[in-house]
Amino acid sequence: MKKVLVSALTAFLGAAAAVGIMYAINPKTVQISDSIAQNQESQFIQKVSYATPPTAGIDFTEAAEKVMPTVVHIATKMTVRTSAYPPGFDLWRDFFGEGWDVPQKENVQQASGSGVIVQKDGYIVTNNHVVKGADEITVTLHDKREYTATVIGTDPNTDLALIKIDADDLTPINFANSDNVKVGEWCLAVGNPFNLNSTVTAGIVSAKGRNINILKQKYAIESFIQTDAAINPGNSGGALTNAAGDLIGINTAIASPTGSYTGYGFAVPSNIVSKVIFDLKKYGVVQRGFLGISIRDMDSKLAEEKGYKINKGVYVEAVSDDGAADKAGIKKGDVITVIDGVAVTTSAELQEIIGRKTPGDVIKVGIVREGHKDMVFDVHLTNREGNESIISKDDQDVLNVLGITVKNADSKTLKKLNLSNGVEVVEVGEGVISKHTNMRKGFIITKVDNENVKDAEHFSKIMKGKSGGVMIEGVYTDVAGTFYYAFGM
Repeated sequence: MKKVLVSALTAFLGAAAAVGIMYAINPKTVQISDSIAQNQESQFIQKVSYATPPTAGIDFTEAAEKVMPTVVHIATKMTVRTSAYPPGFDLWRDFFGEGWDVPQKENVQQASGSGVIVQKDGYIVTNNHVVKGADEITVTLHDKREYTATVIGTDPNTDLALIKIDADDLTPINFANSDNVKVGEWCLAVGNPFNLNSTVTAGIVSAKGRNINILKQKYAIESFIQTDAAINPGNSGGALTNAAGDLIGINTAIASPTGSYTGYGFAVPSNIVSKVIFDLKKYGVVQRGFLGISIRDMDSKLAEEKGYKINKGVYVEAVSDDGAADKAGIKKGDVITVIDGVAVTTSAELQEIIGRKTPGDVIKVGIVREGHKDMVFDVHLTNREGNESIISKDDQDVLNVLGITVKNADSKTLKKLNLSNGVEVVEVGEGVISKHTNMRKGFIITKVDNENVKDAEHFSKIMKGKSGGVMIEGVYTDVAGTFYYAFGM
């Protein structure tokens, strides 16, 4: 079997879909009363109608006409600075010595993608990779009007972004409840592949809850809707709709050995989209609930290894001390099978459900313990810092600059180290810290510029006010002594 390469998340992927069905006879419609995402404002949530499956006369014209005005073309420009010399030919520095800057040249790169109007006053959802790093974003509507857009917020964990143009007479798309989407139903993809504006393709929903390991983020949420509707470079950020022309997903990726359509497209479900754009509009950053566990899919091989009688669900490999799951009573080795009455069979399904929740939400988690004991726990979800407070955009921005993720150090660790306060570094990525220090994951920050750090929220507050040189003090659990890291902000 040929190995299929996953090709996605380029600024050339994506727009999605809209499907419509006309009948030779009058269709019967059913009103959906459940909301798309709990505890969210109604501006992104609309009741939509589903048509019963047709017996004959499939026609996509009505759905296409409904969706096309809601899908936009996005063009971006980005200035990239590179060495004026070829790679490996650093003659300038070799001749003049260290301390001399190598001449730089600027190249302007252009890319394109798609977006979907979600509010009539100019809010548009697209993929993060479509607008990431862009110096200029131009939006062209279906009627050829052009606007300059600004970024309201981005969420790399779902590859979504919310942008805005200065307009107030737009046609927003209707949101469908993606939980109700069925494998095998018709769907449409609407977008701008290869800069061909307002292209509509049809297919079916091929699968749900797909995880293709393409979002390289620690807290990535991948539970894609898979479709065989034709999706090509430029479709990214476009609409995937049901037969009524209502949004069921935002197209994000394709699996292809060539980089072009081969029958495998993937879209972020509309229920996740609804949550993300609501949070980005209100807070500037997504407020995401966390269980505080490491997980893997349960299968027959793992069940045999553990001696369990159950081979479906999500196996808990580890539980964070003082995390939401730990406080509720969930243990390593438990198998999660149900969340809020919804059966969970894969890690992707669990991540999608939790990804739509907010810190402070209480969920009922059904587990099987020791392979045969059914139990239910009420779990109070936290943010990734271990509390239920709202994370501000400023807090998020300063952590992005530092390039680290922190959480409140658990009480057991602090007691073991004879400490009364501190925050734990749970991830070190690209940023000031990795560039200027050798700090590693697991470091317990106790002081910043000789000021005691009480908790993760306090740490963010301290760092927001810093400029110039900064000294961080702390300890490791596996190495004796106090460590100091100095860098500039």
